Amino acid sequence: MIGKRNSARGETVDRLLNPRQVFVLSGPSGVGKNTIAARLCDAGRAVRAVTATTRPPKEGEQEGHDYHFTTDEQFRRWIEQGKLIEHTNYVGHYYGTPVASVNDAAATGLPVLLTIDVDGGIQVKTRWPETTLVFVRAPSLDELRRRLERRGRDDAATIDRRLLRAQEEEGYAPRYDFCVVNDRLDAAVSEVERIIESRYKELENEPPFREDC
Repeated sequence: MIGKRNSARGETVDRLLNPRQVFVLSGPSGVGKNTIAARLCDAGRAVRAVTATTRPPKEGEQEGHDYHFTTDEQFRRWIEQGKLIEHTNYVGHYYGTPVASVNDAAATGLPVLLTIDVDGGIQVKTRWPETTLVFVRAPSLDELRRRLERRGRDDAATIDRRLLRAQEEEGYAPRYDFCVVNDRLDAAVSEVERIIESRYKELENEPPFREDC
């Protein structure tokens, strides 16, 4: 269930309770950001927030585990009510991250990972400057093409479109706090883990950020 209440005060929470716990991983399709996040979560080093979408579930996907599946009407209502920390519309379907999902994940005490596109990452950072953005890139465009081809999900025309989009996404990289080149997966996972640990230490020594109510 998306609705979440602050048990201490009995009121609905529509803001991040601890933005410092939130780490956004963005990067072009095929760069390996989801694999990096999965490695960290499987090792118990982080947890992922469940995002929401209006597209139909794919075979094997489970409500509340893979996505929160909802209607266009409900999604637009969440946008109006400020219940999403970021959202986008992709090929006719809405995608977004409910604030409550992030707070639920943060309740574990672990760093919360969001694997979202660069537009969503900038939305999150603009609203909550204490969050940390990590841009993941392949060592080269040629290598990214090889990865997309090996993945076997897309035809040649779709891969070309993804590569064009990848070049556009690179323009957002300077707005991210960190950039990680996924040349070797183990090294990239270790680098993201190091960023999370070092960022936690830095933020412990900073005064809390106060957002306007």
